[in-house]
Amino acid sequence: MSASPRLRPVPRPGVLAIDLYVPGKSGAPGHAKIHKLSSNETPLGPSPAAVAAMQAATAKLEVYPDGTSALLRNAIAARHDIDASRVVCGAGSDELLSLLAYAYVGPGDEGVFCEHGFLVYRIAILAAGGTAVVVPERDLTADVDAILAAVTPRTKIVYVANPNNPTGTYLPLAEVRRLHAGLPGDVLLVLDGAYAEYVQADDYSAGFELARDADNVVMTRTFSKIHGLAALRIGWMVGPAHVMEAVNRIRGPFNLSTAGMAAGAAALADEAHAAAAAAHNAEWLPRMVEGARALGLTVTPSVANFMLVHFPDAPGRSAAEADAFLTAHGVIVRRVTAYGLPNALRVTIGGAESNEAFLAALGAFMRGDHA
Repeated sequence: MSASPRLRPVPRPGVLAIDLYVPGKSGAPGHAKIHKLSSNETPLGPSPAAVAAMQAATAKLEVYPDGTSALLRNAIAARHDIDASRVVCGAGSDELLSLLAYAYVGPGDEGVFCEHGFLVYRIAILAAGGTAVVVPERDLTADVDAILAAVTPRTKIVYVANPNNPTGTYLPLAEVRRLHAGLPGDVLLVLDGAYAEYVQADDYSAGFELARDADNVVMTRTFSKIHGLAALRIGWMVGPAHVMEAVNRIRGPFNLSTAGMAAGAAALADEAHAAAAAAHNAEWLPRMVEGARALGLTVTPSVANFMLVHFPDAPGRSAAEADAFLTAHGVIVRRVTAYGLPNALRVTIGGAESNEAFLAALGAFMRGDHA
């Protein structure tokens, strides 16, 4: 008699079809000195006040953190003049983006995002059991008309990264308002403002006004970028009370550490440090863009702390070959093939030394200097 097949738990349909999120590279074999420009991290690091607050918070590691994140929520509310009861904190904005999908999307429902939008949107929608609807962009920028055309009675959530990762483009406030006005009231609009602090355009807004006044708009933010606290995984969002209540019903009770909350609150208070990071980016972003363009490459205009560099689809000049060449010279950038951009590289604006190293290596690659 043949043995019975061994039984084991099986994930629900669709789970194993979700593409893994693959972060940017963090190393290059054979190089002691690495210039990491792959993850949009700030070259200035965290505020010293945030580091001190984190270290002080480790004195009682045996005590559970405050499950309501009151310290951090109150600091966010005071800094941005919003109602603390309408703020929810999470383990990076990634967790919050997923919680919103879990709360509002299910089998048969649709979630909408742009074709070059943040990869977590697709993962969150599919993980919730919904259908991911991808909308084409115009000039690598979110297209409001295309988004509205994609909305159906099954649409439950629309994600818009503003500025967008990995393109660095943005929608002006007027366009965001037009998008919101065109959406049905039962569709949740999520404005992902992970890079909002870097934007200097006069017609931009992260979305505070809509998140404060509308019943179907949420704005998400992170401490991983300009505040330099990526390792602590701290994010937050603000929106209607009924949305925050729904998310709190499914949020883990201790999804932020005591050290993370303390560091986040201290980082918000150190406005000078964030201003210095923004000023550094404002100085180096145009220099990096001009340097790449001077080599004959196309660069998408960016308002964030990175740029998207496009390469010819030709032997010896492709993005894949450029990435390999840069890695061999200790410069780590981000391939964005998973975002539908196989002929481009995303390059973070780093410190002066790293930026110069990138431009030098890129110049050598474009000259065909493979020595």
